[in-house]
Amino acid sequence: MSQLSSTGQPAADLHDHLADGDAITIVCHNNPDPDCLASALALGRIAAVAGIDERRICYNGEISHQQNRAFVTLLDIDLERFDPAMARDRPSGSLLAFVDHSVPGRNNRVPEGTPVDIVVDHHPAEGIDARFVDHREGVGATATIFTEYVRDLDTDLDAELATGLLFAIRRETLDFLRGTTRAEYEAAGFLHERADTDLLRQLASPSVTGATLDAIATAIDNRRTRGSVLISHVGRTTERDALPQAADYLQTLEGVETAIVFGIVGRSIHLSGRTTDPRIHLGDALEDAFADVGTAGGHQDMAGGEVPLGVFADYTADDEQLLAMVEAVVSDRLVAELRLSEGSSG
Repeated sequence: MSQLSSTGQPAADLHDHLADGDAITIVCHNNPDPDCLASALALGRIAAVAGIDERRICYNGEISHQQNRAFVTLLDIDLERFDPAMARDRPSGSLLAFVDHSVPGRNNRVPEGTPVDIVVDHHPAEGIDARFVDHREGVGATATIFTEYVRDLDTDLDAELATGLLFAIRRETLDFLRGTTRAEYEAAGFLHERADTDLLRQLASPSVTGATLDAIATAIDNRRTRGSVLISHVGRTTERDALPQAADYLQTLEGVETAIVFGIVGRSIHLSGRTTDPRIHLGDALEDAFADVGTAGGHQDMAGGEVPLGVFADYTADDEQLLAMVEAVVSDRLVAELRLSEGSSG
């Protein structure tokens, strides 16, 4: 049987902090993915073992990627929309927890400065402040950390939770090709014999909507390359999660090392990028390019961002003109940040 390497101390410390509460609100980041959702599900189970009867998992944004929708449905995860009053007005003994993100106001709608009780995350971040913090940038997935907790605390690990954690680790590491450490392999070995392979197969192969395919096709048509960097957009779409899927696909184009795709979703511009170029830290690049007008960041090889349309939306009612302005401004910022040479090709 595979074993996870651990002293058990982080899990014991988490259990001690949970024992101080009688209710817990677990806040996912905006538009939660499987790593965040599986981690929230695991924390809920651990909180139950610690004696917390009132538990809720909250999120904002959308769950639009077909894999994320399937994840919530097939694992029967009970989610509710996050209301800032949940954090602001919570009574004594009600704990607030972040999983797969770490700072109020960053990729979540928790008011800045809100006291947080528990943070478990693997993403790069600064300014983390909570009573319990387990922040491990060196691991490939937050679900890896929660697999360690589940094992060390003898938490009930049924087939659904084991499958959710295993799928989350696979998805976050792109099937063990991105940011994978020994801990991910050990976690996968521990989870594999407890997981439901049929359920895992269903999670990995959900149906794709026509709108997602249309958005990816638009990104293919609109692609422009400068050297090994490809920039494209999907226009306006309701399928926010089509952007990372388009970036994944376009990054495989011959000669392309970096692909960045953006588009208008609602009243915001969303961006998603992928790179295999070791000279580029994509998270830092997007943050530097758009931090003054929105939020952006991520890993060295995978990143994203969101910029409110703001004055763009009020400037014109002509959607074609709006798209042209957005394309020009976003492309110019990316070209300047990545120091791309003039000239492009389709």
